[in-house]
This record gives sequence, structure tokens and C-alpha cells, in this order.
Amino acid sequence: MKAMALKRITNFAENRSPLELADLPVPIPREKEILIKVSVCGVCHTELDEIEGRTPPVKFPIIPGHQVVGRVEKSGSKAEKFKTGDRVGIAWIHSACGACKYCRKGIENLCTEFKATGRDADGGYAEYTTVSGDYAYKIPDVFSDAEAAPLLCAGAIGYRSLRLAGIEDGDSLGLTGFGASGHLVLKMVKYKYPASKVFVFSRTETEQQFAKELGAIWAGGMKETSPEKLHAIIDTTPAWRPIAESLRNLEPGGRLVINAIRKEDADKDALLALDYPRDLWMEKEIKSVANITRRDVEEFFQLAAAIPIRPEVQEYRLEDANKALLDLKERRIRGAKVLRVG
Repeated sequence: MKAMALKRITNFAENRSPLELADLPVPIPREKEILIKVSVCGVCHTELDEIEGRTPPVKFPIIPGHQVVGRVEKSGSKAEKFKTGDRVGIAWIHSACGACKYCRKGIENLCTEFKATGRDADGGYAEYTTVSGDYAYKIPDVFSDAEAAPLLCAGAIGYRSLRLAGIEDGDSLGLTGFGASGHLVLKMVKYKYPASKVFVFSRTETEQQFAKELGAIWAGGMKETSPEKLHAIIDTTPAWRPIAESLRNLEPGGRLVINAIRKEDADKDALLALDYPRDLWMEKEIKSVANITRRDVEEFFQLAAAIPIRPEVQEYRLEDANKALLDLKERRIRGAKVLRVG
């Protein structure tokens, strides 16, 4: 099978084509696994974190990609959830132990044995991949393959972020960064909380205009002050500085939800500029998002189908994965990026 594989940690400043096209054996599903013939795979900022070593893979070579949509080609002897030909998706959560206190509570995203698709196990930048049937999801018929792919990560993690933000209808929400996840969160808010106002902070005028087209009441630069104090803010950026800037825009008792696997180190000193009485006092909260649960994916797909959410998608060939990643790195973003595999 064809696959785009990462063989070592590298940096886009030194290597603008970190993934190599490889010819690899088709994986064989174990007894509880299914073999999936991949149709499309979404491209996520977390892949940049893997490539550049902020959340390094556990083995090399590794096939990235954790927004996978395809058809079941074959099933292991004890994989009974799906049948051959079923359309399924794979998300960031590839597996967990199933027995620890976190797994028993349904928060397997915190399991110490959590395994991530495309980092701890081969993912979807390939013609075939495998996963336990318990960690695959039926794709609602309302979505095309390309539309479904970003919903598996950008949508599901956005859904979890919105849950953790704890807003009620009428509360104001800020979105810092407006890529694949941000634009889906805005669509969720417009449906679930129609009386709430959404304020978007973004680096480019293109993204700001896109946010207004989708219903944001205000969109400005990353360092701008919002017209009013906000009940909650969801930060989806790879940078440290928006943490400090977001806290200044929160009302008393407000919550900042940081939706990022890792933060890049370039502006870490920005946190040293925090002023306690101005930025943190008055019972403001900071909450991080750690991975996703199966519940997040399943509930989000129900919500997305009901709305229905139609993500903005840019398609690339599998062989052009490096270009898609570079476009993401250099902020050439409108919606989500998807590799067309088969």
C-alpha cells in the first residue's frame, strides 16, 4: 500500500517535506480489530507537533493521521461491531486500557495507557489502516467522506472544549484562533446557544471575515480587546501569548479553555507578563483539554448530523501531504484540510 511516513523528528524550517512516500505491507487486523480501506484523512495541527517533536511518536517510521474515514475491508475473529463494507471513522483516541478509574468513569482520555492514532499507532495517511472495532465510529449518511473527516478531530475536540467551557444560552464566548476546530465550534454555538454572542480573535483578515460570514458578532486581531468581557474563551492556537491575552478579556469568574495538545516554545516568556490582579484574580479559571473520549465523538456526530454541520474543506492528494502540512504551518487556512486517499 501507499503511505506517507515520518522517519524522524524534524523541523519545517530545515525540511519542508518531512513525510516520505513509502510502499508498505497492508496491515493484518488482530482478533478485535478491523482493517479499513481509507478514503480520506484530515490534516491536523497535531501532526505538526508530532513531526517537530512536541508530542513525538513512539516509533519510527510512523504513519500520521487521526481523522480517518473509510470502509471496512476485513474483520478480526472477535470484531463484531461492524461488517465488511460499513463506512467508519477513526479519531485521535486509538485505544485505552479499559480498566483504570478513568476508563471506568468514561474519561478514558486521561488513561495512562491512552494511545493516539497516528502517533502511538499508525494512522490514516495511507491506503489501509487498522483499529479496534470498539474505537471506530459509524459515519452518519448526511456527510460525505471529506466532510466527515474533520468532524472526527476538529469537531469532536471542539465539542469537548465547548462542554468544558460551561456556557449557557446568552453567555458570551470568545474563540482565539479560527481554523478547522474554531469554525465548527461557532456553528455549534449558533445552534445550541442562539442567544449567545461569539467573538473571534484571529491573526488574519481572511479568517476574521470568514468568522463574520459564519455569524461571529465581532472579529479582530489576536492582541485586540473584545468590545465586552466574555464568559468563556476557547483557545485553539499553538502559541503561549494568547493565554495571557485571553485572560484579560474574561469577566469575573470566566473560564479559559485551552484546546491544544502542545504549545510551541517561541513565545513562552509571554506568560511571565501575566499581572495577577488584572489577569487572574476574581476567580478566573484555566482548563486544558486532554484528548477526547469515545462519548465525545459519538455525541458530536449526533449533534453535527442534527444541525447539520457542513465543514469548509480543502482537498489534497495523499502524495501532497507535505504541501497540506506546510499550508497549515504557514496559516493558509480556510476551514479544514483533507487528504484524498482512495
